[in-house]
Amino acid sequence: MSSVLLVLQLIVAIFLVAVILMQRSNGGALSGLGGGDSIGGLISARGKGNILTRITAILATLFFALSMAISIYYSRLEVKKTSIVDDVVSTSLPTAQEPLPAQQSKAPTASQETPAEPQVPVAE
Repeated sequence: MSSVLLVLQLIVAIFLVAVILMQRSNGGALSGLGGGDSIGGLISARGKGNILTRITAILATLFFALSMAISIYYSRLEVKKTSIVDDVVSTSLPTAQEPLPAQQSKAPTASQETPAEPQVPVAE
């Protein structure tokens, strides 16, 4: 369903851009693609403007309707809300049932002698 909506949205967007570019503007744009003045009697300049204006309004309405439909569709989808941080924290921290691994202590024990003074070379 989402693929169909997205493809329709893309098609409507492409046609909307094309129709907007075909409309007569001060800069000229692509208004010559509609036949210009050569078809004079068939579609007058005013009639041509009305048709393109109506098509633009229809395509714009379709574009907004499809945008709303896509947003509603995706808002109602069930998405598994997880975080990467949750996965990392749960795998890196030991649980309460697991015993901690025995750590070797570098601190001297009572059976080992500790030197009275540290053995540091003296610069002369």
